[in-house]
Amino acid sequence: MPMELTQSRIQKIWLPNDNRPALPRRSCGPQLANSPTVIVMVGLPARGKTYISKKLTRYLNWIGVPTKVFNVGEYRREAVKHYSSYDFFRPDNEEAMKVRRQCAMAALRDVKLYLTEEAGQIAVFDATNTTRERRGMILNFAKENGFKVFFIESVCNDPNVVATNVMEVKLSSPDYRDCNSTDAMEDFMKRINCYQASYQPLDPDDYDRELSLIKVIDVGRRFLVNRVQDHIQSRIVYYLMNIHVQPRTIYLCRHGESEFNLKGRIGGDSGLSNRGKKFAVALNKFVEEQNLKDLKVWTSQLKRTIQTAEALQLPYEQWKALNEIDAGVCEEMTYEEIREQHPEEFALRDQDKYYYRYPSGESYQDLVQRLEPVIMELERQENVLVICHQAVMRCLLAYFLDKSADEMPYLKCPLHTVLKLTPVAYGCRVESISLNIEAVNTHRDRPEEAKKGPNPLMRRNSVTPLASPEPTKKPRINSFEEHVAVSSALPGCVPQEVPTQMPGQVS
Repeated sequence: MPMELTQSRIQKIWLPNDNRPALPRRSCGPQLANSPTVIVMVGLPARGKTYISKKLTRYLNWIGVPTKVFNVGEYRREAVKHYSSYDFFRPDNEEAMKVRRQCAMAALRDVKLYLTEEAGQIAVFDATNTTRERRGMILNFAKENGFKVFFIESVCNDPNVVATNVMEVKLSSPDYRDCNSTDAMEDFMKRINCYQASYQPLDPDDYDRELSLIKVIDVGRRFLVNRVQDHIQSRIVYYLMNIHVQPRTIYLCRHGESEFNLKGRIGGDSGLSNRGKKFAVALNKFVEEQNLKDLKVWTSQLKRTIQTAEALQLPYEQWKALNEIDAGVCEEMTYEEIREQHPEEFALRDQDKYYYRYPSGESYQDLVQRLEPVIMELERQENVLVICHQAVMRCLLAYFLDKSADEMPYLKCPLHTVLKLTPVAYGCRVESISLNIEAVNTHRDRPEEAKKGPNPLMRRNSVTPLASPEPTKKPRINSFEEHVAVSSALPGCVPQEVPTQMPGQVS
């Protein structure tokens, strides 16, 4: 007999009407039919593995696939409080090799816990993993637990790129706190040489031909892809082939104040108010002052963004994907009218603003899926100005700043303000620039009765700038310092206690 169905009031989707207990909501995206996946990073130090790990994790979390980075270097810093020199990474340092292996095993135990008990779907194992012996250990671990494995190897032989990465990222590592840059650079280059001697690159033509992998060569100049197993791996490959590391700036702003903004009405396709037109003129002056080369301008297909862009006297591209969230039966209504005419819908949206779908309209979850092509193209571009709408801007901002689904619908994106986003090593620096044109405030704070802590199954788990705070970590491994012969410290360096939690980057 066909099963009776009941429609979810918040998401407007059909669910079985039976007495089975409800399954926990694992993510803010579609459920994966495949086994959990372990992404294994491979490559010498300073090849951008952690950059790829954190950026990929931010993307996967944003599209609704719970993902977490497990950086073995952090486990090592917890175990060995005082880093002395590159001698720790020499292949003939047997005691240190024991420590490093135990750190890797501790990280894998946490990977298992995350994927089996904490509703994770993808774990990123961020380490060098430069030998076949180490990769074989990971493959055996995955086979024992029924996990899929996808390797990402970053290969770069350009000494200038490597030196730049060391200077920008590695020298600020806790390993080199209070160490002068010359000595730190020398030590780190010797550390790389320790790995170089035993490095066994992935070999998709012979030894590793059965593995699922992508080799990213020379920071995206070339790619080699082998045996992609499923949909999520294909999305990972597509994402990695679109990102780049060239310096650029992304500007996000809303259209100028509209006639509907003045009346408190949502949605619709009204034109600019007088103050909105003044903002468009001010935006033109602002863009000229930035003196940007080859600036791309994107708008939605709605009148108010196009009117704003017209004042710039620059070519612009209209994206239907950038249109404001569809409020369905509530389009062109005020919130007071929605409360009076659709009281249940009004209350439901306050309960769960991210998942709530307007009748015959959209949810923030739908909007994220609609905006994925925009994110992909933004990653490919250099300098871009996106003139969009409040909900759209929140979704884009949540991607760049690694905000959770719980935070996203309440991000403040005021009218007549430009947000300047500058990608940095492991995140994004944001500047808020008001153009000093008055406008109505369209922001609605989270209702008091709906305020709650982030859903633990939906929070951001990557250690990245502006991510939701991590809880206090319990020690994951015992200290191995008693097993390690501490070498003399580097010249100009003072060994420091390394915190068990990485400090936040500048935002």
